[in-house]
Amino acid sequence: MKLLLFETATEMCSVGLFIDGALAVREQELVRGHAEQLLPMIDALLAEAGLPLRALDAIAFGRGPGGFTGVRLAASVAQGLAFGAELPVLPVSSLRAVAQQTLDADSTAEQVLVCNDARMGEVYTGRFARDPTGVAMEVSAERVLHPDQVPIAFAAASPGATASARIVIGAGRGFRAYPALGERLRAELTAIQDHWLPSVRGLLPAARLDWQGGRAVPAVMAQPVYLRDNVAQPTVI
Repeated sequence: MKLLLFETATEMCSVGLFIDGALAVREQELVRGHAEQLLPMIDALLAEAGLPLRALDAIAFGRGPGGFTGVRLAASVAQGLAFGAELPVLPVSSLRAVAQQTLDADSTAEQVLVCNDARMGEVYTGRFARDPTGVAMEVSAERVLHPDQVPIAFAAASPGATASARIVIGAGRGFRAYPALGERLRAELTAIQDHWLPSVRGLLPAARLDWQGGRAVPAVMAQPVYLRDNVAQPTVI
């Protein structure tokens, strides 16, 4: 399996090349300038591997939610590269990536409540659980909410786990941006890890699972997910 992956929904500009079990990564945390960095980072990884784009099986990208410019950048580049190289795409939630990174870092965690900073006094949030293979799976719909509206009930258990076994981690920069959020939910959470930004390391498990399950889609379906009502519905780029 050979996959190109990239994620630009937040400050992190992250690019990876997965070849037969090995992941090479280049990434930078940037205030701005993702558009200038993304393609050179992709080119560098492909050159290091000695592979043309057409030699890959698919392109995976962080489809959001996240910053409007960053989410649209990832979808546009994925679509353009995929069209040119006649490859399918694998859109992966940027919130799911944070959940996966958290689960990978803590083998005891059963669930992750992700809260990424959405600016404008809001967070992008979703809840994920570890499946039996270790992959983060969505257990509540992704939403954009005021920090005071993020739900505190964790009714959905991880697949195969009992309620008493649940260890729930709060993860994402939303907890750093809005400290009151963590204070309000502290009794419900085993720990809060406010340093995470979505990375290709978090995209990879879901992308592999989708590829193996035949869920890659045509390039035209490389669409961004914004969540906010005041952003136009995604259209073909």
